[in-house]
Amino acid sequence: MKPLYRNLFLLFGIAAIIVMLCTFDVNYAELYRHLTRAGLYLPAVIGVWIFVYAFNAWAFQIIVNSGTHSKHLSYKHAYKLTVSGFAFSYTTPFGFGGGPYRVMELSSYIGVPRAMSSVVLYSMMHIFSHICLWSTAAVLFAIIYTEKMTPFLWTLFGIFTIVLIVVLFVFHLCYKKGVIVKLFKPLLYLPIAKKWARKFYNEYADDMQKVDDNIAYLHSQPKAFYLSLLSESVARVINALEYYFILLSLGVSLTFWDAILVLAFSSLIGNILFFLPMQLGAREGGLSLIVKILDLSAPGLGIFTSLYTRVRELVWIFIGVGLVKIGNKKIMHD
Repeated sequence: MKPLYRNLFLLFGIAAIIVMLCTFDVNYAELYRHLTRAGLYLPAVIGVWIFVYAFNAWAFQIIVNSGTHSKHLSYKHAYKLTVSGFAFSYTTPFGFGGGPYRVMELSSYIGVPRAMSSVVLYSMMHIFSHICLWSTAAVLFAIIYTEKMTPFLWTLFGIFTIVLIVVLFVFHLCYKKGVIVKLFKPLLYLPIAKKWARKFYNEYADDMQKVDDNIAYLHSQPKAFYLSLLSESVARVINALEYYFILLSLGVSLTFWDAILVLAFSSLIGNILFFLPMQLGAREGGLSLIVKILDLSAPGLGIFTSLYTRVRELVWIFIGVGLVKIGNKKIMHD
């Protein structure tokens, strides 16, 4: 990536950190009081993400190195791109920022089509691992908390199962044949965009098809596909420790399975409202609902959860933004 573009990402990240610091819902004296009350649980919550990102980075490395090119992405650089990429995703609407950053860092080594296909593939794998988490959690809830399954919840479970089957079928088609061209083609018939879309498509149709071909290529490599999915799934399970520590700090007695259910439901709500920067309020709302269903409620749950997660995000965004200017030589090698 050109130094100018890297500096622009750095400036954006710094601006995002300043905005976050200025928009905490509590004053700094109250924030300090809450954080000191958290004790060792707060560093534990922050530290969990060392391991979450470790498995995210491994999945990303597998996908990039499984492409149709001779370059190799080292694990330490995969970790750097993962942390920085998620930092920019956290701070932009629709989680848009992380993808372009990763593409621009990789494209000078393997070209834009291959870089874009790797990033799109990783995003699809990341989403797919969440779908696996939500599915597992739904089954766990139905088994462990059968007595709580009202007719309304059974109806939701049935609707969720039908939607899941449709989504898995769509993902299968996307992996098998690619997704970029299919997503772009409707723009060719949209009145307000078809003129621009037609010009863009005529100019870049071959590159877009190359991206789809590279996406389909990974699907033809079962070992790489399932290893990356396994790594992302392990990251989701480790992520449950964040909510486990948060609830323990509030004196709530729970099992690790409960923590997985809490993570799954709160992340489901957060991803449904993905257009909000940092999913502000969405995860907390989902968390409040699921802990009530599981009878895990505690005084100040919403406030403390918001503080824990926002501080953790701020720390990792700070680290990710800082890594933008570190270790940029020979990100990929032969």
